[in-house]
Amino acid sequence: MEVKSQIRRTASVAMVALLGLGIAACTTGEADTNLNPDEVSGEISLLTPIFEGSPGQDLLEDELLPQFYEEYPNVTVNVDYTTYGNLNEKLTTAVVSGLVPDVMLMGVGWIEAFADKGVLADLGELGLSEDTLKESYTAEIVEAGMWDGNVYAVPIMLDTRFGVARMDILKEAGYDSPPSSWEELIEIAEATTVRSGNGSLERAGFDMMSLDARQAFETMLFSAGGELFNEDATAPAFNSDEGVAALGLMADMVNKYKVEDIGFTSTDDIVNPLINGRAAMGIAHNNLWTQAMEADPTVLDNLEPFVIQGESSGMFFGGTLATVANNSKNPQAARALLEFLSSPDAALAANEQRGNVPALTELLDSDYVQSNRFVQFAMENLDVAQREGGPSQWLEVRGDFAPAVQGALLGQKTPQEALDDLAALVQTAIDR
Repeated sequence: MEVKSQIRRTASVAMVALLGLGIAACTTGEADTNLNPDEVSGEISLLTPIFEGSPGQDLLEDELLPQFYEEYPNVTVNVDYTTYGNLNEKLTTAVVSGLVPDVMLMGVGWIEAFADKGVLADLGELGLSEDTLKESYTAEIVEAGMWDGNVYAVPIMLDTRFGVARMDILKEAGYDSPPSSWEELIEIAEATTVRSGNGSLERAGFDMMSLDARQAFETMLFSAGGELFNEDATAPAFNSDEGVAALGLMADMVNKYKVEDIGFTSTDDIVNPLINGRAAMGIAHNNLWTQAMEADPTVLDNLEPFVIQGESSGMFFGGTLATVANNSKNPQAARALLEFLSSPDAALAANEQRGNVPALTELLDSDYVQSNRFVQFAMENLDVAQREGGPSQWLEVRGDFAPAVQGALLGQKTPQEALDDLAALVQTAIDR
């Protein structure tokens, strides 16, 4: 397959180094920088949470893998499809059984745990450096694939959370642009909230409940200028003054300003409230654009993305990264597949199929990105986006965040109490 882009060229150079070093270990100790793909062979397994379902399987099996086989005709890929809901269990079972897939796609915040356990190959030591990746990716995204200063993963796609406003509703209320501060966020949310004569909510001014409570809190935390953990990820930092202010604002939106009621929207809603007009503003996933195209394209012109601006810029990103097993029996083939899946053409196809955000900066100019305003907005603002995760215990503790946030929104605890109790749980896990 012809290699056209800078990242593919960059990755190819790195992978040639990877493959060369692999050969060196078996032969003379000198890397073969002219490795022929025909010499790469073997049967490898791929565990993926991003090609599940018929459209994804068709893309992978009918389009992408044939392209890979054209370049590497002596490699066979056995695919294990899963979802993100089952991925952790799959990976954990694989590690316990010793049958770790050769190539694993996993999320932002997951690398730390599996790199710390020695499950993942250190791509940095084999030639794929942090500096090289930062030539093609935003620094924060590169760091999502690192652990203890080394590179363990290459980004394929991102998913982001940011503010979205229904401009037709805001204009009816006298506002011609989304809020640019917390103060404006409160003011516009109050002005656009609609309740019936008996007080029941008909339209939320600011919806925070159609997405995961942890991710909603993280978006607000980042806009407050807060961090999840301290610099070396040895202690929680989310119960700082910034964290308390962020959760306090969320609780006030419900209990003081009354711009949303508990249960008015939920993550199970089939149609996002920003699409059907049940919310004037909210925190949303970038794939809201794709959802609106399918549900009601007439609303697209009224959807305006915005970074939630407090003391800092609040934008959250997760995503999917490609890794290689440390104990792969066919590391050359595994690394060739990693290179292929993270290359521009394959990554672009996967992102377009899922409505996600390409990680490669060069894809900002692609037709897909230019035709999707939310993806374009996300890519243009990745420099202010922050990710979750930090310590290797993140997967153990992230499930504790939503109940803590919900407890504060329900008034069961003050924001400080909720975050302090959560911080104690997290610290115990880190110290274990």
